[in-house]
Amino acid sequence: MNNFSVNNSLVKSKLKTGLLHLVILAFSILICSLIGCSSSKNNAHSTASSTENNKELTPVTLNEVAHSIFYAPQYTAIELGYFEEEGILLTLDTGFGADKTMTALISGNADIGFMGSEASIYTYKEGNEDFAINFAQLTQRAGNFLVSREQYDSFSWSQLKGSTVIGGRKGGMPEMVFEYILKKNGLTPQKDVTIIQNIDFGSTAAAFSSDISLSDYTVEFEPHATLLELSGDGYVAASLGVDSGYVPYTAYSARKSFLKAHPDTIQHFTNAIQKGLEYVNSHSAAEIANVIAPQFPETDIKTITIIVNRYLEQDTWKNDTIFTKESFDLLQDILLDAGELEQKVPYDDLVTTTYAKNAVTKFE
Repeated sequence: MNNFSVNNSLVKSKLKTGLLHLVILAFSILICSLIGCSSSKNNAHSTASSTENNKELTPVTLNEVAHSIFYAPQYTAIELGYFEEEGILLTLDTGFGADKTMTALISGNADIGFMGSEASIYTYKEGNEDFAINFAQLTQRAGNFLVSREQYDSFSWSQLKGSTVIGGRKGGMPEMVFEYILKKNGLTPQKDVTIIQNIDFGSTAAAFSSDISLSDYTVEFEPHATLLELSGDGYVAASLGVDSGYVPYTAYSARKSFLKAHPDTIQHFTNAIQKGLEYVNSHSAAEIANVIAPQFPETDIKTITIIVNRYLEQDTWKNDTIFTKESFDLLQDILLDAGELEQKVPYDDLVTTTYAKNAVTKFE
């Protein structure tokens, strides 16, 4: 074989090898491209689905006056997914006081406020043009309890004469209902009964248990009332909810401008709360406790059940969210009696029942 033949064979061999490498490289690029495209499509689909889901759920920020088992229907609606069913992505904040919750609402840091409706009256009287309008009532009795250092076989409110009680903020619904009961029983606040009003809302139970010389009684929401009992630091002597009668204690409100701009959102929100009410009014304390337990990880299920049962027995929760004129008039009577209101304000300005009535009709 001559040199030309050998060189020719080598050239052909290298050409074949080169072509093979090109084919392999091209094939590899094609595979990578296909995988990349598939991955991009999957990522695009995932993003599109996420965007689509976000569009389906309307974000709503709710600021509640306190985080208490007293509001079990609301937490039932959260835990059972009723808000999502109504197309709402709910963010829950706690104001720790109606004044703070109303501030969050009026400032726009919250879309909906959940508090005593007296706060809406105060805001209206201050002349705020974009005032809060109540659109759904949740509780129809006070949710707090009088806790004593002594255990009574029988209790009467007259026994408070000459005593000291840790009460609530002046002008707040808990304090006004407490004073309303005292007056009904012939006692004059701050004359017959000394009321301590300078302790923060969330610190009253701790103050009561840590200093036995501070007071004879304290007025507590749950779970603090029951926890004081379980620890041996106090005993529930009376229910303010039972002894005050039916009172429009807490309701949902939104700024006038928000109601006008987002009526569908308000309706869907009210629908979710209505579902929560229907659940708690048709299930046992144990069933309700199991549903809302994730909202109260620091409280054991037995204690939650005891508390829920207390609220069920005193008919705490309404069957619907309709805030009637009679209830609003009673609220204003309490404010007038407490010296917090000089003249009644128009019911039609501060309450709408449209959404509550629609919610009832929808689920009949």
